[in-house]
Amino acid sequence: MLLFIEQLLNGLQLGIMLFLMSAGMTLVFGILQVINLAHGSFYMIGAYVGATVTARTGSFLLGVLAALTAAALAGVAVEILVLRRLYKKEHLDQVLATFGLIMFFNELTRILWGRQPLFMDVPVWLSGSVEFIPGIPYPAYRIAVITVGIGVGVVLYLLFTRTRIGMQIRAGAGNREMAGALGVNIRLLYTLVFGLGTLLAGLAGMMAGPILAVEAGMGEEILILTLVVIVIGGIGSIRGALVGALIVGLVDTMGRAFLPALLRLFFSAAHADGVAASLSSMSVYLLMAGILIFRPRGLLPAHG
Repeated sequence: MLLFIEQLLNGLQLGIMLFLMSAGMTLVFGILQVINLAHGSFYMIGAYVGATVTARTGSFLLGVLAALTAAALAGVAVEILVLRRLYKKEHLDQVLATFGLIMFFNELTRILWGRQPLFMDVPVWLSGSVEFIPGIPYPAYRIAVITVGIGVGVVLYLLFTRTRIGMQIRAGAGNREMAGALGVNIRLLYTLVFGLGTLLAGLAGMMAGPILAVEAGMGEEILILTLVVIVIGGIGSIRGALVGALIVGLVDTMGRAFLPALLRLFFSAAHADGVAASLSSMSVYLLMAGILIFRPRGLLPAHG
């Protein structure tokens, strides 16, 4: 029972990380109609800059601020220099261009930071454990990640439903020509939306820094899971991104934790572990295929 609760919290933490990634990516696609395969690169930028600033200053909070700033500024630069030329292009052109950006950013990080991975320590004030349930200590840092993700979800909800800029974003997503005719600066709006999306990716990268090694190419692995989340939740839907991220996080974590023990009831230990490893890796993709059979547009597709 204790192991189940611990893995449940781990799945929730992974789901929150995926939400930070998928919220930004689905926001960009839903509003700008751009397939940005380089989204994971901004996750990597946030992790590298955050780890570097934290190591130099000794302040985790300054590292967070630097990561958010760097990811947002990099996103704004990419939108202005590259993506503005792709809005009216076919999706294949967008895929090829943003795939090129992946290689560019990977090589740039190797030039600036070298090929050795960076490691970031958990801040001292989050290095302990918290017992939500007596006898089940859980790392305070992972709880902080979950809390931050929930906070981001609340802020995004308020931004899109209660503010003027949120109204303009929704109007631009629904009919950009009409919104432009009514005085909305669509070009500036798109730049802000893309910057917000990359800021969220940078935040995810910074949060992952103390948990994973920071290395070139780290964005590609999480990008694949992010795409699965978006497809399951519904392309262009923030609510769908949240639901899809939590489902994928829980399925992936629970599969890796409990499938080996389950399969050992039927197979030898060595064979069960090998099969479980394969099935665990496949589980989220099988889930995605099953959901798409019954809900081709995802669980909570964007309206329109």
